[in-house]
Amino acid sequence: MGIKTGDDKFFTRVEKGINDDFMRKAVAGAQERMQGRRLDSISALGDWEDWRNLGEEIRQHTLDNLDFYLEQLTENVIKNGGSVFFAETADEANDYIKGVVSSKNAKKIIKSKSMVTEEISMNQALESIGCEVIESDLGEWILQLDDHDPPSHIVVPALHKNKEQIRQTFAEKRGYKKTSDPKEMALFAREELRKDFLTAEVGITGCNFAVAESGSISLVTNEGNARLATTIPKTQIAVMGMERIVPTWEELDILISMLARSAVGQKLTSYVTGLTGIKEEGDVDGAEEFHLVIVDNGRSKILGTQFQSALQCIRCAACINVCPVYRHIGGHSYGSIYPGPIGAVLNPLLGDYDEWKELPYASSLCGACTEVCPVKIPLHNLLIEHRRVMVEQEGKAPFAEKLAMKGYAFAASSPTVYGVGTKSAPSVMSPFTKNGFITDGPGPVKLWTDIRDLPELSKGKDKFRTWFDNRDKGGN
Repeated sequence: MGIKTGDDKFFTRVEKGINDDFMRKAVAGAQERMQGRRLDSISALGDWEDWRNLGEEIRQHTLDNLDFYLEQLTENVIKNGGSVFFAETADEANDYIKGVVSSKNAKKIIKSKSMVTEEISMNQALESIGCEVIESDLGEWILQLDDHDPPSHIVVPALHKNKEQIRQTFAEKRGYKKTSDPKEMALFAREELRKDFLTAEVGITGCNFAVAESGSISLVTNEGNARLATTIPKTQIAVMGMERIVPTWEELDILISMLARSAVGQKLTSYVTGLTGIKEEGDVDGAEEFHLVIVDNGRSKILGTQFQSALQCIRCAACINVCPVYRHIGGHSYGSIYPGPIGAVLNPLLGDYDEWKELPYASSLCGACTEVCPVKIPLHNLLIEHRRVMVEQEGKAPFAEKLAMKGYAFAASSPTVYGVGTKSAPSVMSPFTKNGFITDGPGPVKLWTDIRDLPELSKGKDKFRTWFDNRDKGGN
C-alpha cells in the first residue's frame, strides 16, 4: 500500500467523498465529539498554551539533536539485549523484517496498530513470503477483514463505517450470527483475536516514542492489544519512524499526556506500555528476542529545511478533528494513509509533488489546524510554503494558471487596462449568468460554481469605481 491508498485522481476521490452522505455525517459527528472531549480534558491542565510551548520545545530540541539521541537509543537497546537496524528506505526495512521472520520459520504474525508499517507496506511484504499478518487493533482488524479497506483517520481508522456495515463484514468473513450491538461485536472480535494472539510466532508493533536514555519503546493503546502482541510471541519487532524519539522518561510523560488529550480527549489512554529489552530471568512473560527497525524513508531529507517542523508531529490527529475540508470530503479523498492537514503537509515531503500536488490546496487556510496542534506545527503556513515551492521552484503550476497570472499581473499594473477589464467583465460573463448569479463559470471558476453560485458582476452605476468617481465629484 505505502502512503498511497489508490490510483483514482484527486477530484474523483473528492467527488466520491462529497457524495457519501453517511461518511460525511459520521465524520462531522466524530469531529464534534472528539473536539468537545479535547477541550474538556485540556482545561484540567491549566494554561494549555504553556503546555504547547513545552511540547514544541521538546520536539524541536529532539529534532535538532536527532543524531545524538538516535545513537544513544541504539547503544541502550543493544545494551538491553536487543538489535537495531537503520532502514533508509521502505524496501530495506521490509527486507530486514522478512529476514527476521524467515529465520524463525514464522508463518503467523500478530501486530498492533502502526502507521509507519502501513507507510512501508510491511503487511504486503510479509504476505509475499507466505506469512499471515493479523491486525490486532479492532478498527484495523475490521478494515483488514473488509478486503483491506484503507484507514480514513490516523487514530480512528474505521471512522467511515457504521455498526451495520461492520456486522455484515463479520458475518461474511467470520460467520458472525449475532446482532449489531457494539458490545456483542466487540466480544466476538476479542474471542477471534485471542486465538491469533496465542498462536502467533512473531509480534510486531509500531512505536509512539522511543526513550533514548533507557533504550525503551512506548506504546499507547486503549485496547491492550499491543501488550499481548509483545508478551506472548517469543520474537518482537518494533518499527519506528526515526523522529519518534524523546530524550528521557520526563519528556515522554509530558508528550503522552498531551497526545491522549489531543487525540481522544482522555487524561490518559487505557494502556501506556514501556518496554525495555528482552525477557530476563525471573520474568513471567516477554519476548526472548527484540529488534528495533528505525525507518528513514524520506525523513532525513526534511531535516534542516523549512518543513522540518512537520516532523514534530506526534500523530494525535487533532488537526484532522477540526479541519473543515476533511469534514466534507473524508479521509479517503486524500488518497493516503496520512489524511487531513498533516497529511497534506507530509505526503509531498515523503513522496513528491507530482503525486501529491493537489493536497496543499485542499485547505481553507483557516488556521484551525495550527491552533490545535499540541506541538505547535504551523500547518497552514507549511501548506502555503508548499504552494510557493511548487510554483516558484518546481514549476508545477499548470500552463493555464501561469498564463492567467501573467495576464492579471499585466492588467493590474495598468489602471487603464484594469478599468477596461472591469467594464467588460459583466458582458463577458453574461452567457454564464442567470437570475442574478453565475451558475456555470468557465475555467477555474467552474470548480467553484459546480457546488455554489456566485453573484453576478456589477454593472454601470453599481461598480465601485463608478461610485468612487461620483463621490469625488460630490455625487451620491
